[in-house]
Amino acid sequence: MKKETSEAPRKTAAGKSASNDSNNKENLSKIFEDTLKDIYWAEKHLTKALPKMSKAAYDEDLSSAFTNHLQETQGHVERLERVFEQLGKKAQAKKCPAMEGLVEEGSEAIDEYEPGYARDAALIIAAQKIEHYEIAAYGSLKAHAKLMGEEDIAALLEETETEEGNADKKLTEISETVNQQAYNGE
Repeated sequence: MKKETSEAPRKTAAGKSASNDSNNKENLSKIFEDTLKDIYWAEKHLTKALPKMSKAAYDEDLSSAFTNHLQETQGHVERLERVFEQLGKKAQAKKCPAMEGLVEEGSEAIDEYEPGYARDAALIIAAQKIEHYEIAAYGSLKAHAKLMGEEDIAALLEETETEEGNADKKLTEISETVNQQAYNGE
């Protein structure tokens, strides 16, 4: 049986109208703003989780990495506030269920495993999932900002995207030692 839908057929680039262009730009602008609100909430939520992860880390390098990333994350919040300001908008957060779930995974690792390198391995996995989420969000926001002609905003977003990537690389470096120590039963 053929499924009936109420969707309008898709138009090719040559068949688009001026009103569609306007609607698409408005929609992209709304998507950008909603994503900005989402990552703003996510970063603020992460500032509450990182101290707990740092305290729970057994490995000193991992604990330090979480503490250092907390300072960076506080800077990310401030940078996002500058982005809102440049857009002429009030900084506003929109609950991010994805980040809430990712942070919960870190909390579960703390609750489920005894202190030690195995728990640290689980914390690194949770933290890298968070970093990858943030890298994706900032990369997409940066692309939208460039498309909207907001080069200064794109530069701010790229700065944060780079820091998130560096945090991910640092976690990978630490995991090489932590995972080996967990495997060896230390």
